[in-house]
Parts: sequence; structure tokens; C-alpha cells
Amino acid sequence: MLALIQRVTHAQVWIAGEVVGAIGPGLLALIGVQPGDGPAEIAKLGDRLLRYRVFADEAGRMNRSLTDVRGGLLLVSQFTLAADTGSGLRPSFSTAAPPQEAERIFGEFVAYCRQQHAYDVETGRFGADMEVMLVNDGPVTFLLKT
Repeated sequence: MLALIQRVTHAQVWIAGEVVGAIGPGLLALIGVQPGDGPAEIAKLGDRLLRYRVFADEAGRMNRSLTDVRGGLLLVSQFTLAADTGSGLRPSFSTAAPPQEAERIFGEFVAYCRQQHAYDVETGRFGADMEVMLVNDGPVTFLLKT
């Protein structure tokens, strides 16, 4: 599993002119599912995402996690993260999980994060054509892999 995380002051997902998920300060996480991802990857990425220290402490150092700051989490499925871009001029999606598998794993990942994070957890809609709006705070962006 892959997560491209961005520290945000706020973020929203729109589908057909309707907001389906929105958070204030926290993390926007674009999630890519790869073949063979399962419970171990869900737990590893979920725990890392919630505890990754990207928020400032009193000294201004990145020393606080999403859990520490009680921030919002906006999870958006994005199969293009798992693309093979190693050669050529067009991505190959053979390294992304098939849609049915990816949807199941993404749903389990969302459930895991909601169980582990007592604060706001929002999502986009799997497979939908979404518009994602955000204000990246920093900018701060990291790629997490299992």
C-alpha cells in the first residue's frame, strides 16, 4: 500500500458539485492499493499514517502526529499512485490492485483508521470522478509505503 500524505489547513472532495468529504487542519492521504495488500499492510500503513510526526511542537519542529494534534483525516483512493512509471511515456497500471480488490482493501483501510483515530475521518468515493481541493500547509508532503 502507498499513501501520499499532505499536511493541510483544510481539504475537500467534490463529486458532481457536491462536497462528499471535508476536513479542517489535518492530513489528506491519497491511497494506492497494490496486488496482495491485506490486513498486515492496512495495519502498518494505518498506524504509520496516524502516528507520523509532521505537525509542529512548541519549538516549531515536526514532532507531533495527527493523533497528537487531534487533526482531521481525509482518505481518497487513487489507483494511479500504484502505477509503474519506470519507463516509457505512459504509465502502466499492472502494479495496481484490480478494482474489486482495491475497493475492498480501501474500505477496510478506512474502517481501520476510523477505529484507531478518535477524531474526524472523511473519505472520497471509490472509483468516482472526484475533485480534490486542499491548502497544503508548509507545503508538507510525504510518500509512505508498506
